[in-house]
Amino acid sequence: MLIGNVGRDPEVKYVDKGVACARFSLATTERGYTLPNGIQVPDRTDWHEILMWKRLAEVVEKYVRKGDKLYVEGRLRYSTYDDASGKRRYVTEIWADNMEMLSPKRKENDNG
Repeated sequence: MLIGNVGRDPEVKYVDKGVACARFSLATTERGYTLPNGIQVPDRTDWHEILMWKRLAEVVEKYVRKGDKLYVEGRLRYSTYDDASGKRRYVTEIWADNMEMLSPKRKENDNG
């Protein structure tokens, strides 16, 4: 489960017989705090790559934009590939099964 803000407008593609696939980044922030000895621990923000399929991706395409706050449930997916220079790259994605929009609704004519 993650609660965070969308980092970029979702990229939606239609693959294999019109199945929607949405991809976007989600930022989650752990608030900073002060230790008993007075040392300040700053906020820590982590970025997550989110992947959504089918109807959930269609909802994201229509309603989700950069900056929106979302609640996302899903599972981790790990993969590797070799880049153009032959270096091994590791990818961690969250394949979402459920989502709730936590930002207030936009007005019909609001593009932002």
